[in-house]
Amino acid sequence: MVTHIVMWKLKEQDKEQNKLKLQKVLLDLNDYISEIKSISVDFNLKQAPQDNYDVILTLVVDSWEDLEIYANHPEHVKIFDFVRSVVTSRVAIDY
Repeated sequence: MVTHIVMWKLKEQDKEQNKLKLQKVLLDLNDYISEIKSISVDFNLKQAPQDNYDVILTLVVDSWEDLEIYANHPEHVKIFDFVRSVVTSRVAIDY
């Protein structure tokens, strides 16, 4: 199993709306990419420090090869422009 975690800090403009849209487009990938075993997208708590990251993706696949399929899948690639337009910072880890 490989777990892929990505966190994003979003631009202040339309942040709440963009958080929800980002969550939706990421969760919708589950309908297109059969290699996804589990996926969740969550938000930093309102009472948590606001310099924390805003959104976290936790994705599980069976293998590194499946993660590469996910990463290069056309439905995943399709959301890149939106993500880049609303994000100021990104960090990730795969384990």
